[in-house]
Amino acid sequence: MRVRPKLDPDVEDEAPGGPDITIYDEEHFVTYLRLLDAQTDGADWTEVARIVLHRDPATEEARTRRCWESHLARAQWMTKQGYRRILEQAVEVASNPTRR
Repeated sequence: MRVRPKLDPDVEDEAPGGPDITIYDEEHFVTYLRLLDAQTDGADWTEVARIVLHRDPATEEARTRRCWESHLARAQWMTKQGYRRILEQAVEVASNPTRR
């Protein structure tokens, strides 16, 4: 990892896309885990958005919903494909000292 995950960071309107783990992803690993936990628990998306994403669905419902959906999708991607990229990127860094 290039950066430490943050415990309760603010988020952008949209999570990153694409096949690589970004610095944003690394900073938001805890956010992704919290979103997955909330989904497993059946938590209301508006409550999750307020607590985890620091967004107010009462004042900006559509924008907040897109933000929540984007970050939840990225969290789900991490569990299905992204974790492989974490391992691959770690191997790349370990095998190429100039990338550190």
